[in-house]
Amino acid sequence: MVVLENIVSSVNSFMWDFFLLFALVGTGVWFTIRTKGIQVRYFTKGFKQVFGNIKLGGEKAGADGMSSFQALATSIAAQVGTGNLAGAATAIATGGLGAIFWMWVSAFFGMATNFVEASLAQKYKTVGDDGAVTGGPVYYIRAAYKGTFGKVLATLFAVFIVLALGFIGNMVQANSIGDAFQNSFGISPLIVGVIVAVLSFFIFLGGIGSIASVTEKIVPIMAAFYLLGGLFIIVTHIGAVPGTIAEIFTGAFTSKSMFGGAVGTTVQLAIRYGVARGLFSNEAGMGSTPHSHALAKVAHPCDQGCTALMGVFIDTFVVLTMTALVIGCTGVLQGDHLTGIALTQAAFNAGLGAFGGPFIAICMFFFAFSTIVGWYFFGEQNIRYLFGSKAVKPYAIIVCLCIVAGCALKVDLVWAMADMFNGLMVIPNLLGLLALTKVALELINDYEKQPAKQK
Repeated sequence: MVVLENIVSSVNSFMWDFFLLFALVGTGVWFTIRTKGIQVRYFTKGFKQVFGNIKLGGEKAGADGMSSFQALATSIAAQVGTGNLAGAATAIATGGLGAIFWMWVSAFFGMATNFVEASLAQKYKTVGDDGAVTGGPVYYIRAAYKGTFGKVLATLFAVFIVLALGFIGNMVQANSIGDAFQNSFGISPLIVGVIVAVLSFFIFLGGIGSIASVTEKIVPIMAAFYLLGGLFIIVTHIGAVPGTIAEIFTGAFTSKSMFGGAVGTTVQLAIRYGVARGLFSNEAGMGSTPHSHALAKVAHPCDQGCTALMGVFIDTFVVLTMTALVIGCTGVLQGDHLTGIALTQAAFNAGLGAFGGPFIAICMFFFAFSTIVGWYFFGEQNIRYLFGSKAVKPYAIIVCLCIVAGCALKVDLVWAMADMFNGLMVIPNLLGLLALTKVALELINDYEKQPAKQK
């Protein structure tokens, strides 16, 4: 076990401290340049598509796919998770408020990557053995690399994402719910795990229709609830806002972490943790969100690309930024050396008083539960690819068992393995995306030739 822990730790250190930071940001820069700043040129269109089509009870999703908004809601359900509560806090605790600036930078470039992911997922979506539309990186990886190499690469991606999100990742999300409810309400994590597993199982059994229906309702509600709580704290601490914003920008280059250290070292930590936590939260380039975007019923693949880039914007520039501002404005950085969810809880306790703990517990439930649903769905698409539709129900049962286990147990190795498989699945996805750069540009050129698309 010790040997395995050392291996996992070494792999994670290499990937998240070095390789993936350059690979993911580099890919975002590449697509930003090649698409001539697609995230800027089509931001307004994406904004109108998303916020002009919010429906809590939209069209029914089925074998032929789901609406564009339902696809985005499923994507955001997966993106906006515990990382938005704990990730930003961890980055700030280690690299100072300047880490948020680097979160923004990585998210800006990640928006271009997400546009390409969604557009390619739309182009290469297919129909499964049960007659239902399916899609995701495995299909555009196979299109990018013909023959045995493409099959192996796609299979590796499918295995990694099922392990990273469907099984191990959902244990992590469930554990966050269990901890939050135990700390705030004194409820046994095991009881919470069983309840969450039962709720999840009924949603899973309902298939794409049930999943789309839940995410299109829960995502706008949970986002509004969290943002209203955060806005209340910011308004009541309005005098600290200018200083917090100033520190985000100045601290990006002269950062000083909570735990002290030389300026050069802390600037490096601000970049490392800001970029890593931002990418881990918004999932741009990781290959997860294309699974929902592939199923959107749109006229052109790039229509969904425009919608997809808003997922990264909402996750990082809206939700993560809200967490950062609350932490900065409430002054909790000057107190005990807290990090992660404990720092976020301290900030909301300072801003909301006795209601702060329950508020975070409720937010944690919505954020983590929606992520469980989204990650289950992403894993399901790859289970279908690997084993066919007959394996979906056994997969759902295993995921529910993982949810219960995740609430009841906390094994550091499991958490580290989630990080490792999250990193490993990025590699085949980026190889597929980069190999299809020409195809992505052709899709954009075709899109821009259609006058109706410019309205």
